[in-house]
Amino acid sequence: MLLVTGATGNIGGDLARELAGRGARFRVLVRDPARAAGLPAAERVVADLGDAATLPPAFAGADRLFLLPTGIGLEHTANAVAAARDAGVRHIVHLSSLTVVGDPVPAMGRWHHEREEIVRASGIPFTILRAGAFMANALEWAATVRGGGYVLDPTGPGRFAPVDTADLAAVAAAVLTEDGHQGRTYALTGGELLTVAEQVEMIAAAAGRRIEARPARTAEEAVRARFPGGAPPALADGLVDWYARMRAGGAAIRTDTVERLLGRPPRTFADWCERNADAFSGT
Repeated sequence: MLLVTGATGNIGGDLARELAGRGARFRVLVRDPARAAGLPAAERVVADLGDAATLPPAFAGADRLFLLPTGIGLEHTANAVAAARDAGVRHIVHLSSLTVVGDPVPAMGRWHHEREEIVRASGIPFTILRAGAFMANALEWAATVRGGGYVLDPTGPGRFAPVDTADLAAVAAAVLTEDGHQGRTYALTGGELLTVAEQVEMIAAAAGRRIEARPARTAEEAVRARFPGGAPPALADGLVDWYARMRAGGAAIRTDTVERLLGRPPRTFADWCERNADAFSGT
């Protein structure tokens, strides 16, 4: 039995569909069952990674776990790992971030690094998936595109290789259902190193409208480029630091891991734009 956390988000939802397509037996852990209504038929269990007392029924009988903690804290990871150990889980596939790469580890990557250490110290065989920036993060630009025809660009000439969450889900499904991945750490990116301005051009072409890439002039604007409603201070500070590293080329990382694991090239950003053009259309 596979247990999937984060199933109502982009990656978890895509993973549920991948597992259903493989005929895998899996269970999704959700806080709000109404949000899971559109997922493929699977066992659903209501629990909260922030409340350890709710977890034993969710983990009972599970032998493999996809762990997708949210926020910047460690509590969800620690609770999930403890429940997995108690339930006899034999393999944890943990979604982490490429921001852990560096010496010293950048501020943006510290909580990801600490979560990895909790998983590594669990005594349970694990696989770490270190993902680059998600293509789906561009959806945070939709409000300013529709309302003002622009995107705030906090990284200027900095390039990065965004990855489609559907590709991440396909990799996670393979790692969860195939042998040979325990003890491995995989760095996962898309196949193209792009600036924000180049991504904006692709969105504009797909949406059939003019969109300006407007440089973020302040730290507050830089944070709003990713979190339009703002972010907690620790997250905001880490993000500003990470954007500075990106501007200087520190995120220009591209790997062939997706292609090696899936036997096909990763999806392109232009393809993602075509599939999501409606989000940037209208006013």
